[in-house]
Amino acid sequence: MMAVNSKKLYFALIALLVLLAVGILMSVREANILLEAQSKTLVSLKAKNQATADEQSQLIQDKRDVATYSSLNTIAKTVVPQDKDQAEAVQEIVNLAAQSGIARLTSITFPASTLGGAHVKTPGGLTQVTPVKGIAGVYDLQITITQASTDLVPYNNFTTFLSKIEQNRRTAEVSSINVQPDQKNPNMTAFTLVIDEFIKP
Repeated sequence: MMAVNSKKLYFALIALLVLLAVGILMSVREANILLEAQSKTLVSLKAKNQATADEQSQLIQDKRDVATYSSLNTIAKTVVPQDKDQAEAVQEIVNLAAQSGIARLTSITFPASTLGGAHVKTPGGLTQVTPVKGIAGVYDLQITITQASTDLVPYNNFTTFLSKIEQNRRTAEVSSINVQPDQKNPNMTAFTLVIDEFIKP
């Protein structure tokens, strides 16, 4: 009787150990599945958080760009006039000459107008201008400044005037220079300048 009870107890303990082992394995498996799910959720949340951070960073950069380009647009409107007001251009050139010690310029001329020509097609009705290659919507108005041999000026005054024109925001480029020093007094000179005023209508 004692041996039968011992056998039953032995098998009961073995069954209990098997059940316990199965239970532990099931618990480990469930815990592993739960950890994997939580890991995926964590990775997804990190990705969303990174995407949000990137969007915020991009938004900050976009705001900076808007501020930067807004000021550049304002500068561009100053640098590139919206019209070709010749009187204003002439006044500016005369002022620069006066600041350089040149009391009087012999002449300031513009290209011949094509207004009213039968076959002339000018953007926005502009005349006397040519399109600037590679920059859409910007046009070049050439201005010729002449100081005749009857109105000679000191060479230093001429170089000062040239420097002021080159630094001026309206007359952005000097495209041609012709200097004629006086034979008797090489310090005195006549000159012809062709400058380009860039216009964006």
